[in-house]
Amino acid sequence: MITSENTDKRATNLYKPSDIEGKWQKIWEDDNLYNTDEQASNKEKFYALSMFPYPSGNLHMGHVRNYVITDLIARFQRFQGKVVLHPMGWDAFGLPAENAAIERGINPDKWTKQNIAHMKSQLKLLGLSVDWDREFATCDENYYVWTQFLFLELHKAGLVYQKESEVNWDPIDNTVLANEQVDSEGKSWRSGAIVEKKLLTQWFLKITDYAEELLQDLEKLNEWPERVKIMQENWIGKSIGTNINFKIKEFKKEKIQVFTTRPDTLFGVTYLAISVNHPLIKKISDNKILSKLENLKIYLQESKDKDQKKIGIPTNLIAINPINSKEIPIWIASYVLDEYGTGAVMGVPAHDERDFEFAKINSIDIKQVIIKDKDKSTSELTNAFTDNGFLINSNNFDGLNNSDAKKHISEHGERNGWAENKIQFRLRDWLISRQRYWGCPIPIIKCTNCGSVPVNKKDIPVKLPNEIKISSNKINSLGSNQSWINTTCPKCGNLASRETDTMDTFMCSSWYFLRYPSSKSLTKPFEKEKINKWLPVDQYVGGVEHAILHLLYARFLTKALRDNNLFDIDEPFKRLLTQGMVQSAAYKNSITGKYISPTDIKDITNPKDPKDNSKLEVLFEKMSKSKYNGIDPESVIKKYGADTARMFILFKAPPEKDLEWGDSDVEGQYRFLCRIWKLFLDYSNNDISHEANKLKKENESSLLKSINIAIKEISNDIKNNQFNTAISELMKFYNSISSNLNHVNKDLRREALMKFCILLAPFAPHISDEIWHLIGNSKSVHLEKWPVFDEDALKENSYELVIQINGKVRDKINVEINISDDEIKEKTLIRPNVKKWIDNKTIRKIIIVKGRIINIVV
Repeated sequence: MITSENTDKRATNLYKPSDIEGKWQKIWEDDNLYNTDEQASNKEKFYALSMFPYPSGNLHMGHVRNYVITDLIARFQRFQGKVVLHPMGWDAFGLPAENAAIERGINPDKWTKQNIAHMKSQLKLLGLSVDWDREFATCDENYYVWTQFLFLELHKAGLVYQKESEVNWDPIDNTVLANEQVDSEGKSWRSGAIVEKKLLTQWFLKITDYAEELLQDLEKLNEWPERVKIMQENWIGKSIGTNINFKIKEFKKEKIQVFTTRPDTLFGVTYLAISVNHPLIKKISDNKILSKLENLKIYLQESKDKDQKKIGIPTNLIAINPINSKEIPIWIASYVLDEYGTGAVMGVPAHDERDFEFAKINSIDIKQVIIKDKDKSTSELTNAFTDNGFLINSNNFDGLNNSDAKKHISEHGERNGWAENKIQFRLRDWLISRQRYWGCPIPIIKCTNCGSVPVNKKDIPVKLPNEIKISSNKINSLGSNQSWINTTCPKCGNLASRETDTMDTFMCSSWYFLRYPSSKSLTKPFEKEKINKWLPVDQYVGGVEHAILHLLYARFLTKALRDNNLFDIDEPFKRLLTQGMVQSAAYKNSITGKYISPTDIKDITNPKDPKDNSKLEVLFEKMSKSKYNGIDPESVIKKYGADTARMFILFKAPPEKDLEWGDSDVEGQYRFLCRIWKLFLDYSNNDISHEANKLKKENESSLLKSINIAIKEISNDIKNNQFNTAISELMKFYNSISSNLNHVNKDLRREALMKFCILLAPFAPHISDEIWHLIGNSKSVHLEKWPVFDEDALKENSYELVIQINGKVRDKINVEINISDDEIKEKTLIRPNVKKWIDNKTIRKIIIVKGRIINIVV
């Protein structure tokens, strides 16, 4: 138990974080201060969680910001009397560890666990109020056994399937990527390589079965940032439209299905465009066309990160427009995507800009079927007309506004059997197969008789083989380990082989928050009653870059597992905070594009490239090794202390905004803590019971008011995630204490200091506990209750009255709240500055606005 004997009453005159921070971290750990109190059933719960880190080897300031924000929130909720779950773990599988292990010639398991140990020691330096008893890594067998268990649950529910598909292939990391892991320029989310296309048999999860619910339930997330919800909404990409079937003249039994949101333009279709991998291409035998097609595929692959041209290849095939039986050519077009819709689009160049450009390039007819004003004649279009209007050249539908025409044409198509209403989503099923070693093995056995058979639950975990060979560029894949592959079929007992793909690491990280409440369970991944108690996470903190990948996958898995009756929650995260990046000055040669290390620059105030002496650009960018602008948290903690690092991170910018690192700002927070230290030290070194000299009523009133303002404003700021303004209020409170402390009675003096300690504690926990004990307390400040402000103490007894003469401000005076109008006039008219303006003049009237102004009209 913490007692006053733990701290030296005759503390040093200087604030030395190194003398106190390690001490308090050990005391908190020895006393299990932050272990979750599962027995506190009568208390309200609060689940605070940071997106867990990848054990890359070193903590960076982005980590510090994430975990300090969550820690402040967790500490504040404990002060509110809630039982808090604030755990930590490690997202430990994946390519970075495997590639690092290959470079070093060691097992990725060993590399990962070394990194975890190092990063954990770094995290502990921050004094986080984490329940470390619940720690796990996703590469632990007693974790990934449950990842496999959940895979089998999804398989049982019909949400897992395997198919041959054209997939995204990362040529550097030699693995498949999900659509969400390819950026807008066609590059891998991790390696940055231009992604290639391959036909492979892969495992998928049916996230599309939940597309509508994922979209609709965004409305429930009213404590999520709006931009994150918009990003998910756009990625899910719901479109309400019509499927239209076009017959093919050359193949009587074949048809092309097109999804469109513009059936009103059907009379304006002058061509059909199909993707480079559309099934119809298998019907083409013309070698010239096929040769052009191969060249187009190469072009598309090589130009993914550039502006692609609208390239078309005529197939010499003809489609029949079902609404008017017109023959239209079928083209292979570079802009048609395999993965959206049906891989075919109807070309309406008069009313779609992309189609207009394609038609112009390839000399295809352009037929206008919508016009702005039905009373005006048409003229040749210079660009596509995309506004609303009225139908022309559309037979019986002429004259309809195009909104009504959508409905009527769709209904006409349904009656005649060539159209049906359709809801289309941009979202595609989640591809989870990865062709690498360091991941969770997929618990499937391939049998020549029975096909792909799920492993029996009693036989999991399917463990990764520890004996591996590492060459210069790879670890031997699971596919080359015959002793591991060979097994027997769970159904028929015949010889069979294991699935050699591992799971996407996002599969492991998309349910980890469900494990923490039951992290010690050996019989199930989580206990239903504990999930229903603790979930959803009350506050989740992490980067906005996970808006699509992690957050969407986590929402999907939560809903899918709910439907398997494993728990009752609908959404995993109640409140989401997406913190901004931590940026630092980087020095760049604008000619060569290379970044220069600050250690190579002679004069940092006039930075020049040491090689060519050219002036360097100074840019604030996200901290990165390649840009030589990373700040080592350990060096900051060693120099200034963890509390200073925490205060800087929280004060410099609102949490959702990017933060620019500045040494002077760090020093500013250190000096503030030094002043706090001196204030409490001076107080503790004097007789605590001594009476202050020159007691003044106005000082007591001022300090009492400051106490209550600080409690009110800091409480509201923390609740609203405005941590920077909360620290500003702490500074104001400190200034008030400094000004008034020696002129107030001992009870108020002690009350102010104790409440300051508690208000400071979530931000700077180490110094708070030290000064709390300096002023004579025995238990930890972190066991105290958060103070409640007194509304009456905030009521003003007086106000500033503005005095105007003929509408112009001439003076101001403080008057009591309950002063009468006659008293206001009396006090005003004797003011010297007022007399100067009214002497020898006639007062025509006096206007009083109570609580604000008096205006004397002369």
